[in-house]
This record gives sequence, structure tokens and C-alpha cells, in this order.
Amino acid sequence: MMNKIDQLFAQKHNRILSIYFTAGFPHLEDTATIINELQANGIDMIEVGIPFSDPLADGPVIQASSNVALRNGMSLKLLFSQLETLSANVRIPLILMGYLNPIMQYGFENFCRDCQRTGVAGMIIPDLPFKDYIEAYKPIAERYELKMIMLITPETSEERIRLIDEHTDGFIYMVSSAATTGAQQSFNQQKQDYFQRINEMNLRNPRLIGFGISNKDTLESAFAHASGAIVGSRFVSLLAEEKDVETAVNQLIRTLQITV
Repeated sequence: MMNKIDQLFAQKHNRILSIYFTAGFPHLEDTATIINELQANGIDMIEVGIPFSDPLADGPVIQASSNVALRNGMSLKLLFSQLETLSANVRIPLILMGYLNPIMQYGFENFCRDCQRTGVAGMIIPDLPFKDYIEAYKPIAERYELKMIMLITPETSEERIRLIDEHTDGFIYMVSSAATTGAQQSFNQQKQDYFQRINEMNLRNPRLIGFGISNKDTLESAFAHASGAIVGSRFVSLLAEEKDVETAVNQLIRTLQITV
């Protein structure tokens, strides 16, 4: 069966929207509700964050959600059991985003096996060195038909971007800035130039832009320069602010002015 990420990009070439949330936040049992609600509202792909005590790439909003989720008792084992109950009803790609430490404690092959079993299509591990991925992790991920999504930033060299493009598939996660995650009002000229520069490289993989997308302006800018966008901190903030998941998702749709 075709990987769901490949299916998505085969069917839709632009204006793809992926939403990130932290598993176990705001409440331990919210995972199913959030995934169902996002899917029902026409979101194309979902990134489920694995909470970790030291999330280096994340800004204060996602760090705080991670701490709450851990206090709530979220673990990888529990997350997989939640995803298992959902797997028959989820039509869109699910990606797990997490740091190497909890995944290694779980065992990478066990992690991949459980991803496949629960319908997860791919993973993002921001602190996995590319060399280690090629040598040790890629064969295992491929055995379980999982996409390993790599991040690039404005500082990533052309040589490395081409290596990532050659050795991964699914899509490339294009980080809008070298800073941590967090909402921004607009993308400055420097960021627009970076988006343009990557466009001109004619990479074979599609790209999604993430970090800082929080309103219609930043969303449209991402749509203009890549196949789509990833929204994280803005949605996590709304989950913290609103009284229930449905309200938070509706508010997100209004904030981004998405037509579904």
C-alpha cells in the first residue's frame, strides 16, 4: 500500500496544511479528539509531538505543552495505544515528531514497528545527525515503510540540502528561521530570499515551511514559496486558551482564514 505522505503529495501539489500538537496536552486523553477534529476540518496532515523534557528546537509555547503532557503522564507506549484505537478512521498522514532520547529508550526498531502498526506514515527527529540516519536508521525506517523527514534552515549548506534531498523522501521540512519555533507576524525579505533560493535549487522532494506561521500573511507566504505549511505554536496556544478542542480548531481555521 502506498505511504499516506506519498498519497497526499500525489493528489495535492500546493496549499497543503499540516498541523502540529503535543500528545497529552492539554489533557492526557485529547489525542483522539484533536486528530479527529483536525481531519474533520480538512487539514491535510498532522504532526503529533512526543513530549520530552529538553526539546531543543522548540520555543516556549511547545516546551510548556511538553512539560504539561509529561506531568499528565504521556509516554510513547501510551501514545501508541491511543493511536491504535484511531488507526481505522484516520485517512490523512500522521507524523510523529520527537527527540532521539525517548525514541532510543523505546528502541528504534520497536518505535518503527509500532508506527507501522498504528498507521503512522513518517517521523521527524530534529536531533538525529544525518550521518547516523544514513548509516544506522535509514534501513530500519525503510523496512517499515516510514518516511524520515529532515529539517533544513537558512544556514544549511547547499551540499547538505542536496544530500538530504537525495537520501530522504516524503517531503523536506523547511524551517523558516534558525531560531526556535514560535509565532511571527510576517516573513521578512531575508526569509523570502531564502525561500526563493531553495526554490531555485529544483529539488526532487516537495517542501513544507514551518516555524512562525501564525496568521493569514505568514500562511500565504509559505503557500507561495513551497507546497505547503506547518502550523504548531499557534495551535498549541489555542489548545491552552480555549475551553475545548473543537473551539480551538475552529479558532485556528478563523485565525488562518483557511477555506476548506
